[in-house]
Amino acid sequence: MIVSTNTPARRVSQRLGALQESATLAVDAKAKALKAAGRPVIGFGAGEPDFPTPDHIVEAAIAAARDPKNHRYSPAKGQPALRSAIAEKTLADSGTAVDPNNILVTNGGKQAVFQAFASLLDDGDEVILPAPYWTTYPEAIRLAGGVPVEVFAGADQEYKVSVDQLEAARTDRTKVLLFCSPSNPTGAVYSREQTKEIGEWALEHGVWVITDEIYEHLTYDGVPNPYMLAEVPDLADQTLVLNGVAKTYAMTGWRVGWMYGPADIIKAATNMQSHMTSNVANVSQAAALQALTGDQSSIVEFREAFDRRRQLIVAELRKVNGFEVPTPQGAFYAYPSVEGVLGREIAGRVATTSSELATIILEEAEVAVVPGEAFGPSGYLRLSYAMADDDILEGVGRIQALLN
Repeated sequence: MIVSTNTPARRVSQRLGALQESATLAVDAKAKALKAAGRPVIGFGAGEPDFPTPDHIVEAAIAAARDPKNHRYSPAKGQPALRSAIAEKTLADSGTAVDPNNILVTNGGKQAVFQAFASLLDDGDEVILPAPYWTTYPEAIRLAGGVPVEVFAGADQEYKVSVDQLEAARTDRTKVLLFCSPSNPTGAVYSREQTKEIGEWALEHGVWVITDEIYEHLTYDGVPNPYMLAEVPDLADQTLVLNGVAKTYAMTGWRVGWMYGPADIIKAATNMQSHMTSNVANVSQAAALQALTGDQSSIVEFREAFDRRRQLIVAELRKVNGFEVPTPQGAFYAYPSVEGVLGREIAGRVATTSSELATIILEEAEVAVVPGEAFGPSGYLRLSYAMADDDILEGVGRIQALLN
């Protein structure tokens, strides 16, 4: 037997070894595994609509699958018709004119996130990351060699950071601000005034903005969704906008997102994608084209259902002793502060962190929630209300019975 004398010190690369599993997907997978084992688990973990993709979108995909031209490679940047439709949709929704040549269609919103950071960051560049944040952002920053700098805003600030906080976090290494409104995980929506103030701060200090607009159509109570470039058009040369069809059209599994911004950055991101994945699946692109150009009534129907569920889950969560529950104005998440529960005895056990509390809730009440540690500081839980009303009542009812 030959024994190597030149064994590397590490099997997995340092960068990939440092990546953490997606906490939201892990919770969802655990809930589904317990269900498959016969446990009556109710899962509030997954951030995806529970509706089927509208029929006219599915039919467009079926027709595309039968067309041999879609059985071949297509431009890595995306089908020209889809990029033109994205430009038209962007102008109609936000008033921002975008050259279709400066749009890159990606394999879901996550690929847009990774490619945006990879296009802008060098080793040691800092990214100001408002917290609570979507669990993928810091991992994408680190993978690109950047350093996430968390700026936390709690329930008392409705989970929205101030310009003063951003300025206090800015250093000579700051290159990017991540901006997400409506927010995952909190459902917070920045006002037009807040958005403009943040954009003008970034413009003044030469800070790039990556703005994630994936939940743009999911706002409630008449609250408008302000667009960063609509509020501060002069920021266009230092802004990347991320979006996709997943949340608006119940198309999480189709994997179609996009990004747009300055030509040189989009060119760099396109080059990266040409080596990573080439084009997004042509059938999915055909479905996305139909989503953007076809019947839009599903947007209203989905939003009305989410709004009803939002009101239901907030009302029920506020019945839990020790929960503080700000009213989310967008997306489909509730993000209660649970600090009033920590340290109490629960079914003979004591949770000192929201992660421990989530474990107790899963094991004692068979309800899966995502702990705040996945999104920043401990002391919070995220519950998606993209689920049936009866499941919301049953799931939160179990939490009430356990914690009250």
